[in-house]
Amino acid sequence: MTDTATITTEQMAELLLGIARSQLAVADAMESAKSGFKSTHLRGQVESAARIKVNRPVTLADFPSRLLLQMLGRNAPTLDEVSKDLQALLARGAAASGGESLDMTK
Repeated sequence: MTDTATITTEQMAELLLGIARSQLAVADAMESAKSGFKSTHLRGQVESAARIKVNRPVTLADFPSRLLLQMLGRNAPTLDEVSKDLQALLARGAAASGGESLDMTK
């Protein structure tokens, strides 16, 4: 017998924001140790991971890197914004899969 927990979009958004905050803390620590680290070394790598320069729709795989990029900017995303964006990505993914579940455990 297995007990499965259902996670809401808002809970997933909170989790993603928490991860982005911890990544930002590491980046800030590196910046303190070596001035210019974020702009010289980090930003370009995160932009590559987020596939910013690729002309295609954002995917779930790109979303965490894009959150970190927003955290590196002046205005960090809010929980409401992240929830809304995540819901849109999940809806688009479900529509692309013909309404099939995105649950990969099945």
